[in-house]
Amino acid sequence: MSKLAVVMTPERAEDVISPRTRELIEAKFAVTWAPETSPETVTALSRDADVVLTSWGTPHLHPSIWSDGSGPKVVAHAAGSVKKLVDPAIFEQGVAVFSAGGRIAWSVGEYCLASMLTLARRLPRFDGAIRAGGWKQTAYRGHELAGAKVGILGASSTARALITLLKPFECDVVVYDPYLSDERAAELGVRRAELEETLQAGFVSLHVPDVPETKGLVTRKLIEQLPDGAVVVNSSRGPAIDQQALLEHALDGRIYAALDVYDPEPPTLEQKVLEAPNLLLTPHVAGDTEEGHLALAGYVIADVLQYLEHGTRGPSYVDPSSWSIQA
Repeated sequence: MSKLAVVMTPERAEDVISPRTRELIEAKFAVTWAPETSPETVTALSRDADVVLTSWGTPHLHPSIWSDGSGPKVVAHAAGSVKKLVDPAIFEQGVAVFSAGGRIAWSVGEYCLASMLTLARRLPRFDGAIRAGGWKQTAYRGHELAGAKVGILGASSTARALITLLKPFECDVVVYDPYLSDERAAELGVRRAELEETLQAGFVSLHVPDVPETKGLVTRKLIEQLPDGAVVVNSSRGPAIDQQALLEHALDGRIYAALDVYDPEPPTLEQKVLEAPNLLLTPHVAGDTEEGHLALAGYVIADVLQYLEHGTRGPSYVDPSSWSIQA
């Protein structure tokens, strides 16, 4: 029986491992549960395991774990990005890495859809009016998402989740991603577009990774070209957009924006920003749901079992060839 080391705190294990998944791994593996996650404990448990199950809070898995030619053959990350968890050098030793980023993507997709609908219908403004003792806001009327043009920056897993959720709305979805082929765009039911066209849609959602090429991707000039009344959602990375320019245009009342990420984090925002009825502000929680978290370990373990038994690479497999463009 393969040995599996769960190298996360007991509290995190309760957060990302459902009772059903716990039963599964206990049945399929000889399991060791880490009492805490000091680098020393994590290194010792990992060296003695065939599979390592990690999550948020697990320290960096130092390449020295594999220095003598042994070490785990599989790293299963019950969280998102693995870039701070492992070094790409371990791929050269045949280590397979799996990430639950694809499951988190669905939670993010739901957040983006909810934000679009909330702002399109001007719900924060109407909610504020009621709370202030008002009633109808005759100067404002909401808009529908159905049939609208939606610009998406990046064809990441979160973008693909949103695209799936948008299908019933029959939107004209355009995607800017230098790595997206025409064939893949057709499979997704979208069309490729240049950055400028993507930013001219009535709804814009950012789904780019945190890499040097995406820093400052959405410039002040591009924000100025957004159509009046546009809804912008950023659930990816704060530095991808000129935050100051975006806030200026929102405070002018010209556009609406939902921000779940900021530059820096946590942000220091002026009172007028905090009170703006056309801004929806959340604390980096787009991927944070009860159901989503409890599903994370099961999402990667299902693929790990298939990999160990049949050599197949499921949707959570981290492809070493795309490391440089991953989030």
